[in-house]
Amino acid sequence: MMTAANAVPDRRAVVDRTRSLSRLWISVILVYLAVTLVLPLSVMLSKSISTYQFDLEQFSFMASNEDGQFSTSEARASDLNDRLSAPLLEELATSANGRLSAAQFFPDFSFRSPVLYRVRGNDPDARFLVGSTPHQGTAWVELTSNEFRRVQLRPVRTFGISNFTTYFQTPALVRSIGNSLLIASITMVITVSLAFGLAYALTRSCLRFQGAFRLIAMAPILVPSLLPGIALIYLFGNQGILKELMMGASIYGPIGIVIGSVFFTFPHAFVILSTTLAVSDARLYEAAESLKAPPWRVFLTVTLPGARYGLISAAFVTFNLVIADFGLPKVIGGQFNVLAVDIYKQVIGQQNFEMGAVVSVVLLLPAVLAFAVDAHVRRRQVAQVSARTVPLVPKPSKTKDRLWMIYCLTLSLFIVGLLATCQFAALVKFWPYDLSLGFMHFRFDLVDGGGWPSYFNSLKLGVMTAIVGCMVIFLGAYLVEKTKDMRLARGTLQIAAMLPMAVPGLVLGLAYIFFFNAPGNPLNSIYGTMTILVICTVTHFYTVPHLTALTALKQIDPEFEAVSDSLGQPRRRVLFGVTIPLCLPAILDISIYLFVNAITTVSAVVFLYAPKTSLASVAILNMDDAGDIAPAAAMGMLIFYTNVVARLVHLGLSRGLLRRTQAWRHI
Repeated sequence: MMTAANAVPDRRAVVDRTRSLSRLWISVILVYLAVTLVLPLSVMLSKSISTYQFDLEQFSFMASNEDGQFSTSEARASDLNDRLSAPLLEELATSANGRLSAAQFFPDFSFRSPVLYRVRGNDPDARFLVGSTPHQGTAWVELTSNEFRRVQLRPVRTFGISNFTTYFQTPALVRSIGNSLLIASITMVITVSLAFGLAYALTRSCLRFQGAFRLIAMAPILVPSLLPGIALIYLFGNQGILKELMMGASIYGPIGIVIGSVFFTFPHAFVILSTTLAVSDARLYEAAESLKAPPWRVFLTVTLPGARYGLISAAFVTFNLVIADFGLPKVIGGQFNVLAVDIYKQVIGQQNFEMGAVVSVVLLLPAVLAFAVDAHVRRRQVAQVSARTVPLVPKPSKTKDRLWMIYCLTLSLFIVGLLATCQFAALVKFWPYDLSLGFMHFRFDLVDGGGWPSYFNSLKLGVMTAIVGCMVIFLGAYLVEKTKDMRLARGTLQIAAMLPMAVPGLVLGLAYIFFFNAPGNPLNSIYGTMTILVICTVTHFYTVPHLTALTALKQIDPEFEAVSDSLGQPRRRVLFGVTIPLCLPAILDISIYLFVNAITTVSAVVFLYAPKTSLASVAILNMDDAGDIAPAAAMGMLIFYTNVVARLVHLGLSRGLLRRTQAWRHI
């Protein structure tokens, strides 16, 4: 029989093994976040201060006579450039892909000539190409005239702020900063005001159909941000059915961007504000009523102060979403440039990756600032609900309830109207001339953009992101909350988990190009595959699921782990037998959150997809660029209905699983 003395070493061994495993898994999650977030952003920052220029002192040439004899001495490219009547390069700056033809230094050059040429570097790091063959070093390379015409000198890399100087000296690019801040600020004010009104109506009145209004308010979260832009074009564009309501103004520009941004940011602000207003203390309102304070004074002195942290949080979340959004301004922005579109133009349009990195850094600054202010406000927030709190129950008022009903109906009409417009546009044969209905626009194989394979790729991305993301994120949150030693490692993991919320998707996608597409990176093989799309999507949306899991884990008494250690039981038994079943509602919420965002995201993946991994949200962008707006609307509505079905499946699975695993809550 085992004695107590013999059992002690066993318990210690289990505890030591648990600590070792905890250290291992914390290290794994930290490495994951370092490779998928910190290192790519570091490479992008270094790219923004990387400058390239042709150093003509690095190259020397020799030319023979027509008999092939080299009778002249070598000449540096810089000397040859100075002898030209019109020097090739007054400004030596170029991009990373810059190339300079060596033949241009010889005014009498002819590729049919029997003259031979020699070229070499004067520095071991000097690089040049002969066709597509790279050469480096100081050894002479002898070439025929026909071969010499294919010699391209390559630039050298230096570091400095000249890219930022160029950026801030370009008026069109600098103007985008003001445009982005203006659009984000206007949208923030409008969205927060409208969302606060709806949240107030649903928590402080006795409206009917409150559930329906909440569902409608959350509908925009199920569609890509490009879709409201397409709807606005059909309503107010050059051939829009309501074009006259614009009174000569154009929907293509700031007006369209603001209206569309209000649409897709509304549910995010509404969730925050409805949660904030739902926890009010009725005693404060009873005191105000007993003091005969007028309603406006109660609103200013009780309601607004109690909701100030929610208002600030909703404002900064909205600001971040708008300033980082790429899809909507691309569809309806016209000539009104914003920072996110500038990144796309620099990278896709001009292949100027260094300037794209500069714009990304500029875009990152306001996003990080907004995130930091929001985090500071959250830390200062105090509990509004105590043991003595009395829940506020609204009192019926026919006049007030009717006014709030009109308000809610108006907002619902705005949301449903844009979705219905896209659905109608996806079904009509030829807007606005032939309004007969059909499904011809759902034949995606007949248009450019990606077709049905892109839709199935999005489904695959959504499922893989939900599965992988749930495992990685929940494990990371579990280690932060339930591991009591390794305070520095847990603190580092917590900080790293919060960083993705401050990084716009377009910035993260560009950082992945610089990092994963580098030839020397051992992870280069995953570039252009579904794997990198899953990794990028999980990392982009990491923070909110992490906070959700952390909140669920904080509600579980830490004594479970302490008892497990004292009994010499491995932590995995508590994890799989207690913790995961108790956290199942949060895990299901995380899975549907990741699935929906994976299907609707555009900015985070627009730089990373390949022809075989094209996604539905990117297909909408490509169709719109090709002028196929109706098929783009059809694909957008297909994404919407897919997410609706996913929500219903999630609801059904949740009820079934929770009925089996959460019965203890109803005892």
